Amino acid sequence: MKLTLESTPRTVDINGIPARIWQGQSERGTPVIAFITRVAVREDSGREAHAEFEADLQEHAPPNLEVQAWPARMFIDG
Repeated sequence: MKLTLESTPRTVDINGIPARIWQGQSERGTPVIAFITRVAVREDSGREAHAEFEADLQEHAPPNLEVQAWPARMFIDG
């Protein structure tokens, strides 16, 4: 399966770990939401790739209505 995701400015706490909400779709067009706690560039990618990736991480799409309404109560510290 392939997903296309874009980050949103919204974050939630999942079991004490902050996660950014990403929104997108599968390759067949099914809408998805992902809760990302970590993302990194491979160490051997070079400084330029790291710098570009860090800059890209600062960009956020406006959250869609489903992301805006995602209930924080859905996450239980455990």
